[in-house]
Amino acid sequence: MSTLIEQLKQYTTVVADTGDFERMQAFLPQDATTNPSLILKAAQLPNYQALISQIKSQNAGQSVDHLIDALLVAFGIEILKIVPGRVSTEVDARLSFDTELTIKKAREIIKAYEQAGISRKRVLIKIASTWEGIQAAQVLQSEGISCNMTLLFSLVQAVACANAKAQLISPFVGRITDWHKKSMGADWKDDIHGGANDPGVVSVKNIYNYYKSFDIQTEVMGASFRNINQIINLAGCDLLTISPELLAELQNKDLALSPALSLSSAKATGASAINADEKSFRYQLNQDAMATEKLSEGIRLFCADIDKLEKLLAN
Repeated sequence: MSTLIEQLKQYTTVVADTGDFERMQAFLPQDATTNPSLILKAAQLPNYQALISQIKSQNAGQSVDHLIDALLVAFGIEILKIVPGRVSTEVDARLSFDTELTIKKAREIIKAYEQAGISRKRVLIKIASTWEGIQAAQVLQSEGISCNMTLLFSLVQAVACANAKAQLISPFVGRITDWHKKSMGADWKDDIHGGANDPGVVSVKNIYNYYKSFDIQTEVMGASFRNINQIINLAGCDLLTISPELLAELQNKDLALSPALSLSSAKATGASAINADEKSFRYQLNQDAMATEKLSEGIRLFCADIDKLEKLLAN
């Protein structure tokens, strides 16, 4: 029998979720995603110090902000030597509520890739799924700059991203589950609330079903997994971005796998259209305590890691 990862690749595009490009080679992913936390983690590893020194030398006298962008692009270029598809590079999370500066930063990142000979078709710009971030994505998509909408925790965020014609969304499975487990406390039971009933899994499935019901072209990429059961229960999703640790676990198991999501089952759900103009978006997001809290927390964590990365480069 084939391994789980081999079977998963029959139904879903497998993406490596790491900044450690040396580790991803063993899993032959199609694409790769990075974020400030993953780059910070990789940048502290001994085997990447030469690359960091090279970037600092090539950009001597430049601002730390410029150095950060140069480092993100350098990691992206190395990743694209391994994966045949796309790499996702994140805009500074501190710009999550500034549409114009997000657009400006995304253009600068794409320009840096293109100056290095990388087509913009191989790059996804990651942007937080705030209202301001989604509006930036709409402009960037019209310019041929593809966007990966991250920190996404609710259906209304997904609908707004689709309205903006974003290339791809990354709903965060594990962080949704974390919130519900914490909220439920002792009432949480893995055998009842896990598997197909896992709140993070259910959230992504609802988004997938909505998109397919309305023939929305935006790709759905489940992200932020805590265990392989969450992955197994989302087999069939357009893409899944998975950490090296969980990729290794999938590679070492040979259980039978069948798709949990499919176009036909999605079409049969009879989803109702959701209004996601600005007022509706802000109200519906506000009414969802989990999504509101996790979006804010995610932005804070990414901002903190950008600050740490700046200090690392400055030193």
